[in-house]
Amino acid sequence: MQTILVVDDDEHIRYLVKGLLMKEGFKVLGAENGITALKILKKELCELAIVDIMMPIMDGYELTKEIRKSYDIPIILLTAKSQIEDKEKGFDSGTDDYLIKPFEPRELIFRVNALLRRFGIANEANIIFGSLYINKKAYEVKVKEKSYILPLKEFDLLAFLATHPNQVFSRSQLIEKLWGLDFEGDERTVDVHIKRLRERFSGISDDFSIKTIRGIGYSLEVL
Repeated sequence: MQTILVVDDDEHIRYLVKGLLMKEGFKVLGAENGITALKILKKELCELAIVDIMMPIMDGYELTKEIRKSYDIPIILLTAKSQIEDKEKGFDSGTDDYLIKPFEPRELIFRVNALLRRFGIANEANIIFGSLYINKKAYEVKVKEKSYILPLKEFDLLAFLATHPNQVFSRSQLIEKLWGLDFEGDERTVDVHIKRLRERFSGISDDFSIKTIRGIGYSLEVL
């Protein structure tokens, strides 16, 4: 289930958008301002953000810039502004799409699904990076047509990172997503599995690399 962050100081709008997205099967998190939104992003893995422009404390343009510094997720700006200068400012800040209020509910859903497909975050069963092929349903990994059998957690870790290419995840986020909240081990478990994946694919594939982001965690970089 994909998680979408909705940021708007208007509680009515947050409630409306949340209801629309939940009907489509999304998990939705709400924030009333940019500061709260950034705190949520540090704790939760979100696949897309819907951001209002006119907000106190931090407006949508500034929030979009802040999100772009650390997260590679699609962003839709919501606004009552329709001037071309405002749209230009929105795209310059890093947004991927722009929706004018009031909007048709179906149009919002269309745009959300289109962006998720464009970013490859639609939970596709098959992932392909050059010669690397991952079939998440069959737990199959191939490189240059040669199959490799991975232990379950190594496969889960590789598939998860590959589903979110170039996005950085902390060790605690990976533990929560792949081992669960009731996991009693420590975060070094992630380091061990990352090391094994690197050793396993070293010299086999140059289509991707698992990078260590010092002080944060790991990211699968598509080369």
